[in-house]
Amino acid sequence: MEPSERPAAAPNRPEKRSGILLGRPFGVPLRLSPSWFVLAIVVTLLYGDAVAFRCPELTAVAAYAVGFGFVVSLAVSVLLHELGHALTYRRYGIGVRAITLDIYGGFTEPEREEPRPSVEAIVALAGPAVSGVLGGIGVLLIWVVPTTTVAAELAFVFAVSNIIVAIFNALPGLPLDGGRALRALVWAATKDPHLGSRIAGWIGRAVAVGLVAFTVLAWASGVIGPFGLIFSGMVAMMLWFGASHAIRAGAAGARLRTMSVRRLTRPAVWVPRQTSLAEALRRGEQVAPGADLAIVVVDTADRPIAVVHDEAAAAVPDERRPWVSVESVARTLSAGSRMPADLSGEAVLDAVRANPATEYLVLSDEEVIGVLRRDDLARHLMSRGSA
Repeated sequence: MEPSERPAAAPNRPEKRSGILLGRPFGVPLRLSPSWFVLAIVVTLLYGDAVAFRCPELTAVAAYAVGFGFVVSLAVSVLLHELGHALTYRRYGIGVRAITLDIYGGFTEPEREEPRPSVEAIVALAGPAVSGVLGGIGVLLIWVVPTTTVAAELAFVFAVSNIIVAIFNALPGLPLDGGRALRALVWAATKDPHLGSRIAGWIGRAVAVGLVAFTVLAWASGVIGPFGLIFSGMVAMMLWFGASHAIRAGAAGARLRTMSVRRLTRPAVWVPRQTSLAEALRRGEQVAPGADLAIVVVDTADRPIAVVHDEAAAAVPDERRPWVSVESVARTLSAGSRMPADLSGEAVLDAVRANPATEYLVLSDEEVIGVLRRDDLARHLMSRGSA
């Protein structure tokens, strides 16, 4: 199971990772999340009960041992599935931070996104392809080993675990691998990856609803018990949240294409550091009546050193504003808080990632023309109307 929409870590920042480091197959860190043990217990109990019902000649200990064998087989199947993704990423020059096994199966974390739709489709389908081949091998083993033996039961669970992983992940909805392949297909057809995220996300929601309906029907028919009902509900919830994130990310990505530094720049009024807040606000109203503007604080050499923080200024009562200096309610500008006015789209976010700040002086031909606030960027990305 592949929650593909997890955000990548910020560049050049160490990331604290949770989970037990099991090793580095092919140089890729493999981690086991504590939540995996919940999966192990649930599956052992569920499958152990099923084995005891199907094979009454086995003792309870043997039945649950086979159930745990199913857990191990499932973990190995998911690991090989994720290695399929990881090695394909490397084939296209994309590094892999880690593979993590968790309660929902596992996921592979690449260092960056796929550069084109064909690469995303191939990477996405590599995992189910590996699982499908392993499932076929398991089916052949079932035919070879003697029946009514533990070996036959283990061959059965190996085949079943891989077939389940292959079929489930091939469903065409995000965050599953099939959803990633569908997004790549829409991306290739429309040149718009964000549209692909939204379409595959909505289908992912439909898959989640379908899983809930199937699970309730299976429970009502006595096919699964309470444990199966709860676990399937958890998986459906994971799918719903992953699909919802994909829809939001696709909508934000579409808005990202319309983002322009020049259009989001606030006009600025420059005031000396000892100017009162009341006087600064008065000057701002004269420069741009009723507009959202920025108050830039300058030193004795008229160099910008800070920008008044809107919330801090608004918190000062009207009667105190003549006695409060702008410097006391301003944020200091960092050395890298400069941004060219002609940036747009993804380049704006790249500039923010490279020099994180709350406010940026916007430059046009080396002249400051206004101030860009990070909060304005966030509002643009989250606003429905801006798309």
